[in-house]
Amino acid sequence: MFSRIVSCYDLLNRVLSFGCDRLWRARLAKAARPGSTGRILDLAAGTLDVALALRARYPDIIVPAVDFCLPMLHKGCSKLLRNNQERILPIAGDATCLPLSDASVDSLTMAFGIRNIRNRHAAFAEMLRVLAPGGLACILEFGSSRERIWGGMYNFYLACLIPGLGKLISGDNGAYGYLARTIRDFPTAADLEEELRNAGFARTRFERIFSGIVCLHIAEKARY
Repeated sequence: MFSRIVSCYDLLNRVLSFGCDRLWRARLAKAARPGSTGRILDLAAGTLDVALALRARYPDIIVPAVDFCLPMLHKGCSKLLRNNQERILPIAGDATCLPLSDASVDSLTMAFGIRNIRNRHAAFAEMLRVLAPGGLACILEFGSSRERIWGGMYNFYLACLIPGLGKLISGDNGAYGYLARTIRDFPTAADLEEELRNAGFARTRFERIFSGIVCLHIAEKARY
């Protein structure tokens, strides 16, 4: 499905978020913390916008950028050429079985990807494995429509406007209906925080952005 919408993916991110996706990704990059490994992992890297935001904020780091959808990474590689970004390393891979060594990254980021992973427990276990002690998992995700946000306007936008706008611009009948469904079915921010704690993260917290339309989760691996 993601392969079908590669050509208009970035445009739709801008349009459907009213341009706020760039601000959200910059905030995600700011939450990450570089350290002794010199690497920050970006999961569900897509067309590499978060990887570029990480490099802009931390010029000395290396960013392994992992995504399951190879055409998305191919699209992002054109941005790397334009920006001379040799320290971003696109990798086709599965977040539940990462091709990285234990304790090999200082932090990791994931923007709008965790809701697409059915086995979140396996993904969280892999995050803990590849993070160095004290490392941070920084996860940006849409708020669940199980919560009433902006008097229900958010739910209306998800259910009625996103599928229609997505179909109009992309020409794809199903992709943006899928987006709305995954947001609707996703756990609340408090429930996701509990999942992270149950997975073994030592400390967890989350920040609501735009009244909870987007939530930034930060989970820390124990230092010992």
